[in-house]
Amino acid sequence: MCLIAFAIHGRPGLPLLLASNRDEFFDRPTQPLQLWPLPSGKRVAAGRDLQAGGSWIGLAEDGRVAMLTNVRSWPIEAAPCSRGDLVTGWLDSEADWQDWITAIDPACYAGFNLVLGDLATSRWAWLSNRAVDASGTNEAGLPPGWQGRSLGPGCYGLSNAGLDTPWPKTLALKDALARHLSQRAHADETQDLLQALRAMGEAHDDSLPRTGVPIDLERRLSSAFVHAPERGYGTRSSLIVHAGAGSLVLQEWTHQPRVFAERPGHWPLHHSVPRRLELDWTMPKLGQ
Repeated sequence: MCLIAFAIHGRPGLPLLLASNRDEFFDRPTQPLQLWPLPSGKRVAAGRDLQAGGSWIGLAEDGRVAMLTNVRSWPIEAAPCSRGDLVTGWLDSEADWQDWITAIDPACYAGFNLVLGDLATSRWAWLSNRAVDASGTNEAGLPPGWQGRSLGPGCYGLSNAGLDTPWPKTLALKDALARHLSQRAHADETQDLLQALRAMGEAHDDSLPRTGVPIDLERRLSSAFVHAPERGYGTRSSLIVHAGAGSLVLQEWTHQPRVFAERPGHWPLHHSVPRRLELDWTMPKLGQ
């Protein structure tokens, strides 16, 4: 996944609001959003990477949450372990995040950002295995190879650099999320967030990050919705999560970008398949 904006306790009764796009190669086999069991038998709501077996974002029935993006580098890194296993590993654990990371060697993975949360305890953290720019300072006492920090209530943005790195598309999605929160919108009122996720406008060259990729690709990657069919790459799905005090609503749109060659202002939804899960996993105490 390559673009996420999320709010922790953005307003009373709303422990988590999340809007995200997952960018990936078109030929990587993937299952869309669904319920499936982790090795322990715990159920998780998530998409699934059928090539490596992990996921990029998911919520478990006990309230644990994980979100993953890669840290962009060029050429693309190879590593012995799949980053998607970090998502399922956290969701299937019972440990606190500080204890959980002690059993993981971050050097075994290509560059990543990982947001770990627990709706039952309201404890959140952002972690990375790369020295990337990010707001705030590192948590004291992190094991070697890790950087990151605990997260409190607030609105955050994450793409393929550190947390809250001010890339144009990250700032735009954070702003859309903040406006959505101020309007006190219901879980079904998501058109404004979906519009922001579908935006295909590229950033001006003077605003582009410099991550080492070729400049033409950097331009393509600067839009919220990435469409690079000539590279077999683009936004595969969009996800909006509304975790209220009494319910959990996940809405996903799976996109079929191979069939569309034009570049309008926004991705047309007639090339997308919507899915919705409404679950009662969040307990009444959440958000109080």
